[in-house]
Amino acid sequence: MSIVIFGSINMDMIAQTPHLPQPGETVIGDHFITLPGGKGANQAVATAKLGRLTYFVGRVGGDSFGRELLKRLETLKINTQGVFIDQKTFSGVAMINVETSGENTIIVIPGANGNIDESDITRLEKILSKTSLLLLQLEIPLAAVEMAAREAKELGVTVMLDPAPAPEKLPDRLYPLIDIITPNQNEAEKLVGFPLDNEEEIKKAANVLLKKGVKIVVIKLGDKGAFYATDKEQDFVPAIKVKTMDTVGAGDGFNGGIAAALDRGLCLKEALKWGTIVGALTTTKEGAQTALPDLDVVHSLLLSDNSSV
Repeated sequence: MSIVIFGSINMDMIAQTPHLPQPGETVIGDHFITLPGGKGANQAVATAKLGRLTYFVGRVGGDSFGRELLKRLETLKINTQGVFIDQKTFSGVAMINVETSGENTIIVIPGANGNIDESDITRLEKILSKTSLLLLQLEIPLAAVEMAAREAKELGVTVMLDPAPAPEKLPDRLYPLIDIITPNQNEAEKLVGFPLDNEEEIKKAANVLLKKGVKIVVIKLGDKGAFYATDKEQDFVPAIKVKTMDTVGAGDGFNGGIAAALDRGLCLKEALKWGTIVGALTTTKEGAQTALPDLDVVHSLLLSDNSSV
């Protein structure tokens, strides 16, 4: 089958610095680079590099960034026929500060991503029937995300939502349209309205989301791994140890790994292994798309003891 990603595409402007600035503080950085990004495009690159036929639906502006971003996707053989070039605005950008430890802060300016509307859903509909899974994020208008999820549900396509950046609340009507939701710990706390400071609270949060209508909940816990829950089982998934350089794109790698594995017909537990490996490997290199691993690297870890890299 194949995967379609409906979401954002940005140019990432990354500054590396010894520590992240506090309000009112000026910090002298060490390095600056521009790299293709956006949560939607990152996830499309992740699934394509893992050997899956990948479609991307979204918008870029009529600027040099837009041309460069599309060229990058096409180089990876991602189908971009569903991408609209919006000549009335600029392409989305993300301003990313990364400190030596790998922690980061990100400011996203949506640009063309913010103009996504029903016309983009029309382009998406033409692709959905060819795919097994629709992967969504929240860097595009929520109304478009909901329309896309509804269309996919009607066609029997699996809907996977990465609720990032997390709003204070998602509409209750959206949850039953979601097969798999993958918040990180902070995003899960926003969605359920209480802190996740221990295992019991993590389990409670997953059950809250299940009761809202989601079929599978996966809570990303960073270097502590992940927790998953369905109406039949729940468990923690251990992380693998890596030397972290940059956490940008790790969550997108995790989601792409899960989607690619499910598209291959693997079970949920195997898919979570893929997600854990891809997410961890993404932190070992600079950037997001440039750091995402190829299929052969993931396979080699799956065949070995992957407790550390």
